[in-house]
Amino acid sequence: MKIAVLGAGAWGTALAIHLARRHPVMLWARDPAHIETMRVSRTNQRYLGDYPFPEHLQLESDLHKSFHWADLILSVVPTSGVRDMMREIKSARSKAPVVWANKGLERDTALLLHELAEEELPFGQTWGILSGPSFASDLSKGLPTAMTLASSDSAFAQEAAQAMHGDSVRVYTSQDVVGVAVGGALKNVMAIAAGICDGMQFGNNARAALITRGLAEITRFGLAVGGRGQTFMGLAGAGDLILTCTGDSSRNRTVGLRLARGETLDQIISSLGHVAEGVHTTREVHRRAQMLGVEMPITIEVNRVLSEGLSPREAVENLLSREQKAEHY
Repeated sequence: MKIAVLGAGAWGTALAIHLARRHPVMLWARDPAHIETMRVSRTNQRYLGDYPFPEHLQLESDLHKSFHWADLILSVVPTSGVRDMMREIKSARSKAPVVWANKGLERDTALLLHELAEEELPFGQTWGILSGPSFASDLSKGLPTAMTLASSDSAFAQEAAQAMHGDSVRVYTSQDVVGVAVGGALKNVMAIAAGICDGMQFGNNARAALITRGLAEITRFGLAVGGRGQTFMGLAGAGDLILTCTGDSSRNRTVGLRLARGETLDQIISSLGHVAEGVHTTREVHRRAQMLGVEMPITIEVNRVLSEGLSPREAVENLLSREQKAEHY
């Protein structure tokens, strides 16, 4: 199977490296200079470091050539670019099925991936969502990794999962595209909160409580938009949340850590070097939760820190001062 990977950031490159161990892969990036640098070095030093490219990984800056070459398209562009990418796929009349591997809500609309697809992709276009606990560096090293591929088309989900499954990677299938999209997006909000918690040295007890109550918020939101409860107990829910809230490679956790140390959001974003999806996702989740009437106290406080200049300490104090109540999801 020929697979085009769209987006040569750390995660896109890591997926391309993994897939090219077993399939012909074309990695696309919009910057021709970046493509040429990678073509010469056979690495992506800018975003991933010196992990070598397999023999069957080729580089390309012509987007439509990537579309028409591929049997399967794997899009790893940031959420901010997904609508434009869907329109490119539509204009090119590409018949290749698409798997989306980004995580977030669209800025200013608060739409999830499946909602964007319903608006922009042609009727009958086959697509799915890939998510789960997975850092680019671990995948590039060939370390054990498990993910979930969701699609309403169960036959396609099985075929695409089988293409990605192998070596040290396990890919499970699901039909809950809504739940998988929600889990991947909202865990980034909770990771910022976890970073604040760790940056303020509140300890392991506090982190465990935050992750657990964060999962409750994700589940409430997910059920409200049509996801299935069991999805949030799996890889795309609890699994991704735990990794992103505890792993040192988490960009969103890093944002929280640095906020807790007194850095401004502008300073953090300008020096991060990668997209931290949770920064924009938080505002959209907060806005949509208000419209849905979903209780999300952690999200509210993270949003106040990011958007209103509330200090991390004040945000934590607000959470701790909430009235005593029964535990529920």
